[in-house]
Amino acid sequence: MSSDQGITLPKETVTYQVGGVTIIEECPRDLKTFDGEPIKLFGKWPFDNVVIKDPGLRRYLCIKPMYLPHTGGRYQKRKFGKAKIPAIERLMNQLMHPGRNAGKKHKVYNVVKRAFEMIHLKTGQNPIQVFVDAIVNAAPREEITRVVYGGIAYPVSVDVSPLRRLDLAIRWITEGARQCSFNNPKPIEECLADEIIAAAQNDQKSYAIRKKDEMERVAASAGDEFNSSSPFN
Repeated sequence: MSSDQGITLPKETVTYQVGGVTIIEECPRDLKTFDGEPIKLFGKWPFDNVVIKDPGLRRYLCIKPMYLPHTGGRYQKRKFGKAKIPAIERLMNQLMHPGRNAGKKHKVYNVVKRAFEMIHLKTGQNPIQVFVDAIVNAAPREEITRVVYGGIAYPVSVDVSPLRRLDLAIRWITEGARQCSFNNPKPIEECLADEIIAAAQNDQKSYAIRKKDEMERVAASAGDEFNSSSPFN
């Protein structure tokens, strides 16, 4: 299959038009059971009406319908394979860090399942949609890199690729939940639910939102400084 620009796309790729713009999703969204019933996460939460509001993340934020988000590493050695791993499974994999939780997939499965139930009780919304909104809000758009010219290193602001935006958003959400629950009687399920809800509401109480704002603020100041003192001007 090919897009309007002549790019060859995988067979399972879905393309549609939104406001005259071609939107590409590589994870199928129309999967159903043999009986024609929709597939629900943990048997409870449907994927049908989940909307990814950021067009730049739609191709990489995989919300493929699954009962149990576990791919068994089948995309591990493929180029850009993690774009086809369900975002909820990537959340679970990040929760298995650091080493003390490594490999405890069933433990983090129960953590995410209970956290999603808490999100539904607190917001009354589909927790998958809340989680997707949290990723969209926490994904940074600019960061800094170093350009060495004449033996002097200049910090330069650069755009962040969509896949790295997704990586950073999921990493910060799990870091915020982990820091909240450390040395605290509050369980990590509740911390994860509160972090996702705060990020979905773009609230400064969210660790991920604060990290994103800090990165974009540093990138903006680095861009202004580079434009005023760059040897390339």
